[in-house]
Amino acid sequence: MKTLLVTGGAGFIGANFVLQAVGDGLRVINLDKLTYAGNPDTLESLRGHDRHVFVQGDIGDHTLVAELLQAHQPIAIVNFAAESHVDRSIDGPAAFVHTNVVGTLGMLEAARNYWRSMSGHDQDSFRFLHISTDEVYGSLGDEGSFTETTPYAPNSPYSASKAASDHLVRAFHHTYGLPTLTTNCSNNYGPFQFPEKLIPLVIQKAMAGEQLPVYGDGLNVRDWLFVADHCSAIRRVLDGGRVGETYNVGGNAERTNITVVKTICALLDAKRPLPDGRKHESLITYVKDRPGHDRRYAIDSSKLQRELSWKPLHTFESGIEATVDWYLTNQSWVQRVLDGSYRMERLGV
Repeated sequence: MKTLLVTGGAGFIGANFVLQAVGDGLRVINLDKLTYAGNPDTLESLRGHDRHVFVQGDIGDHTLVAELLQAHQPIAIVNFAAESHVDRSIDGPAAFVHTNVVGTLGMLEAARNYWRSMSGHDQDSFRFLHISTDEVYGSLGDEGSFTETTPYAPNSPYSASKAASDHLVRAFHHTYGLPTLTTNCSNNYGPFQFPEKLIPLVIQKAMAGEQLPVYGDGLNVRDWLFVADHCSAIRRVLDGGRVGETYNVGGNAERTNITVVKTICALLDAKRPLPDGRKHESLITYVKDRPGHDRRYAIDSSKLQRELSWKPLHTFESGIEATVDWYLTNQSWVQRVLDGSYRMERLGV
């Protein structure tokens, strides 16, 4: 049975990946520090599952990581662990450098030592897959898309810390020969996303009849990627990606922020109308833009599609409706995040 060590597997994208991988028959050793964004509730369906081992711990704990590698002998490490919210990075950049840069360095060192201890087929087939973001590339103009050769130009402490970690991954491949892979994804959305992010935040506030804050003029553009499609892309890269390469993952779904918000409003008008009959769109309020807010991102994922025959299965329209439906029917999960009770309990091993 193939075993993966997944870091950050209680976060939004990581947990969706773990759920998908275990469902497909893989065994997952799930290492997560359970900071505010790590939610054991997301993994509740795996409680007691014989193919899921949850370990609460820090990727910066070199002894723990080395022990997990030796005890479980994974064929790959998939590194999701990261601080990832731009607004939080503006308020406190040090935590982002500690986790995203120093933490990734520690994981790379542990992976290098583990890989060197292997031999034969096991060593040849081992992979270290690092999950990154399109934000490392900076901001686009009105035309063009990010490719794997786009120069890095990060504009926030978050994206700068992820850029640094990407460079470390590249360096460990070229300096030590570590068989690394990197994926840079566009904006994810879908089930189990922490409610501070745009889409779940708007869904929750709209349902409550509260104001819907939109930064600036609302015309910032993002390429939206349904999380299940992202997870399938990661699996494809893990199974067939060329060692040392980077693969961009996008949803082919560029939308302005205001379009996203209005789409959610229209869906909720039909599925959960406000008691007073108002349209949810009437709740939109434009607020002061955040510092360094990149204007446009767009991902060219043609390399991934060409080399590994991957493409997103969800359009933005199908993905956003599925997301709205999930939040409407999983309010207990949301409420436990909002009231903090999800942090009062820890997932049993």
